[in-house]
Amino acid sequence: MNTAFLSKTLLFQGIREHEIEAMLKCLGAHEKEYKKGQTIYQAGQTVKDLGLVLSGGVNIVVYDYWGNSTIFSHIAPGQIFAETYSAMGKEELLVNVIADQDSHILFVDTYKLMTTCQHACPYHQRAIHNLIRISAQKNLNLSKRMLHTAPKSIRGRLVSYLSEQALQHGTNRFYIPFSRQQLADYLGVDRSALSNELSKMQKDGLLQYHKNEFILTSWDEKNLA
Repeated sequence: MNTAFLSKTLLFQGIREHEIEAMLKCLGAHEKEYKKGQTIYQAGQTVKDLGLVLSGGVNIVVYDYWGNSTIFSHIAPGQIFAETYSAMGKEELLVNVIADQDSHILFVDTYKLMTTCQHACPYHQRAIHNLIRISAQKNLNLSKRMLHTAPKSIRGRLVSYLSEQALQHGTNRFYIPFSRQQLADYLGVDRSALSNELSKMQKDGLLQYHKNEFILTSWDEKNLA
């Protein structure tokens, strides 16, 4: 287990490597590898373990009755998923967790993580504190997605999302974690319409892009609607 990597994740932030190694034994931690497109967790099932992405990446996806998909979020290396459902125990998942690429996942028993041992180890308390902060950040991310999908126009949704990405990266040049189809799913729009709008925005001088790399240029307020 790469405890050096884990010590840099939000879940184990502030915990030393030898302490992480001791914790993993108590938490029933185990690793598993998934191929791109493989389902990790499926809607309707109950889970007891949260997952931490060691490498690769996963998407949180919802499918409607007709098989149309909507991406709620992307989970990158070092981030966790299913912590809410696994903490509640008997609550069935409303979402699917799909490997976005070949991925290596660490699973941790959430009940054991939230329950301090008889020694009341300070590093265990730290992990619980970290888990609460992560959950709060996830709620904020869901609020951001609601803001990005609030505008009626595709351009308005793109402006909202790309502006937030630029602020998050601290630069007007950045990479997004989504393919075109995934971005369309995330923003709740048709892929072809999204691609057409991106082409128009580039023609209007609002941005430049190549695959998932974007460069935002000077924006004229009249071109943002």
